[in-house]
Amino acid sequence: MSVDSPKRSFESVLREVAKKPLDGTARFLLKCNLTADQITLLGLAGQLGAALLIAAGQFRWAGLVVLLLAPLDAVDGAMARMAGVTSKFGAFLDSVTDRYEELALLGGLIYYWSVQGYTIGVLLAYLAAAGSVLVSYTRARAEGLGFSGKVGILSRVERAIVLVLGLLIGKPIYSIGIIAILANITALQRVFSVLEQSKTDAR
Repeated sequence: MSVDSPKRSFESVLREVAKKPLDGTARFLLKCNLTADQITLLGLAGQLGAALLIAAGQFRWAGLVVLLLAPLDAVDGAMARMAGVTSKFGAFLDSVTDRYEELALLGGLIYYWSVQGYTIGVLLAYLAAAGSVLVSYTRARAEGLGFSGKVGILSRVERAIVLVLGLLIGKPIYSIGIIAILANITALQRVFSVLEQSKTDAR
């Protein structure tokens, strides 16, 4: 039995607020004969570039690149809907590239801090990466079993905002510390949520 939370996520509110400019951008890109999948891959390439900037210690530039590319994550979906070509593979590709993008940025930090010999930073970045993966995995696994897996205090959008802010001020260690703690707490929240739903389902 699936139990959906009545609470709207921050991501859904953000998408609603930005709907008009995102739709306008989507229409423009479609007129340029670009496809949703191409924009998804373009976003991935840009985020990989940001990861290289992070690895080189250029945190503020990386933060600016990530900030400028962030809307593409929503634009590709809008393009697919407008073009009438939404597909399961497109949604799958979007989710996979999201994971690669996030892990690439965290990998850039792990590389930079390992070169600097900053063990605490490396450890926190690893915990942040592990928590981020588990947040996504617990939701996917829960929904695959017919449960709701959207609960939690730090979803992907919130993690991205926290990371970008840390990069822009040149202090990503603060962002990584927050993500390392709250992402893992979010994963545990989803575990306990599925546990409660499974008890309800068994009645």
